[in-house]
Amino acid sequence: MAEKLKLEMVTPYKRVLSVEVDEVTAPGTIGEFGILPGHTPMLTTLKIGELTYRAGSETFHLAVNWGYVEVEEDKVTVLVETAEPADEIDLERAKAALGRAEKALKELSQDDKDFRVMEAALERALIRIQVAGRKGH
Repeated sequence: MAEKLKLEMVTPYKRVLSVEVDEVTAPGTIGEFGILPGHTPMLTTLKIGELTYRAGSETFHLAVNWGYVEVEEDKVTVLVETAEPADEIDLERAKAALGRAEKALKELSQDDKDFRVMEAALERALIRIQVAGRKGH
């Protein structure tokens, strides 16, 4: 059994990272899950949330937006719509997005076609704010 995992994260626009890690924790659509070296092969979906990985004594946090995770032979491949490391999140922009989503949700009924879009925008903004608060942790 390998002692490390190879973590590859890709968005439609770029490779976000390719690193050796000790563990990964991700926001699965049916619940948060962890991956350690020697994990059983799997393919699952991700929801909007916080993905963390540990390399040595350092833990890194990213805000991710829907995607897939594949685990095979100590390689973790993450394909996501967007991924933002904590230190790259513009907190003021995230707070502004949160305000816009909250305002829109107050004005829309649950039957409105834009309601779910605004709910997702609210969730993304909240996660980005949460992850941005972890800079340096």
